[in-house]
Amino acid sequence: MTFIDLPEGLAERIVQCNSTYTVRFGVRLRGRMYSFIGWRSVHSEHCEPVKGGIRYASNADADEVEALAALMTLKCSLVDVPFGGSKGALKIDPSAWTPQELERITRRFTQELNKRGLIGPGVNVPAPDIGTGEREMAWMVDEFRRANPTDVVNARACVTGKPISKGGIAGRTEATGRGVQFAIHSFLKDTRTPGLQGRRDLKDATVIVQGFGNVGYHAAKFLSEDDGARVIVVAERDGYVANVAGLAIEALKQHQVRTGSILGFPGARSCAGDMTGIEHPCDVLVPAAMENAIHSENAERISAHLVVEAANGPITFEADRILRSRGVTILPDLYVNAGGVVVSYFEWVKNLTHIPFGLMERRRRERRNHAIATVLERMTGREFPPDMRDEFLEGGAEIDLVRSGLEDVMRSTWARIANLMELRPELADYRTAAYVVSIRQIAEAYEAIGI
Repeated sequence: MTFIDLPEGLAERIVQCNSTYTVRFGVRLRGRMYSFIGWRSVHSEHCEPVKGGIRYASNADADEVEALAALMTLKCSLVDVPFGGSKGALKIDPSAWTPQELERITRRFTQELNKRGLIGPGVNVPAPDIGTGEREMAWMVDEFRRANPTDVVNARACVTGKPISKGGIAGRTEATGRGVQFAIHSFLKDTRTPGLQGRRDLKDATVIVQGFGNVGYHAAKFLSEDDGARVIVVAERDGYVANVAGLAIEALKQHQVRTGSILGFPGARSCAGDMTGIEHPCDVLVPAAMENAIHSENAERISAHLVVEAANGPITFEADRILRSRGVTILPDLYVNAGGVVVSYFEWVKNLTHIPFGLMERRRRERRNHAIATVLERMTGREFPPDMRDEFLEGGAEIDLVRSGLEDVMRSTWARIANLMELRPELADYRTAAYVVSIRQIAEAYEAIGI
């Protein structure tokens, strides 16, 4: 079935990656030379700069990088962020190297990317991914500035996901997990959706989270602490922990940091080596780990009402068909985990404007809110509620504005997906609708620039 009409040949153009560069370089470590291989793929330059993370993984390869670059193009288009798609990887096991060695490797990788024009504020903007984080981004931006002494004014915008002290933005670390929360909120508040068997909130809803890295941890934390959901299972590669009354997420994270594993967490049942944690009955399942976590062999045993794809590609094609045939609703990765790139966009804008979010208007907003509170007190003869006063009078810190902007983007993107579903009943699932919204916008951009 054809869901969108494209000019002849355009579909093939959109599918293909524009370029994929392989870089090989050596670094002298431990008294000898070690060779490394990495990739940076540019999928589409219909919008520039292109944007996408860099992962450090021992199983990385060019095909994976190209697929993820294409996903970035689609994701940026869906949430209407003005970036093309890119992705990078270095074939390395980060745990095999000391921080000092990783820094030298990262700086050499950055040099190779810079030589080929694969990093820069106006051309290609990397970000953290699996195996990388703020630390690696700080090394990259520092190396880029050294290599480009005439571009120091905007150099910080060459990567996103940096520490705040290096030009990062408040809320970037939590962004993808916060976006997962906002995606679920948008789905539940839309009365055109089935909700959670008719329910429109997460109070006491049961949640299972697979993967307890940055995304899984923050999603679990926000859903439990902000929304009152019960996270009953957290699953990792070495097994899972469970508690039907709900897991204390922050305490579980501290346990993981101390011990290196979620197993053995006090007050929870630990199941070492057991990969069936995601099969427990629940309202919401959040796969936030690696690709293909739900496949044809376990899809029949998934007992969730709503599956929220916080990871990239956690459900295989066949598993997707099986889940939907059983009435399971799936919120697609293309939408759900876009929070990271949205807040990356905010960080990039902050770096280019050289103005922190809220700097120009925070005090004016505080004075306005104080005036409103004073008028209300005079009109009603009652004091403004003390428990609400401080929050109301606060002008909004950077993180508040970032969260507000992210929530607005996630809500408006959901509206585009749901509105299309309503207009086009033949679009049987949210994944298809999201792809149609995204590809249509990409096609319009290509036609507008005559490509």
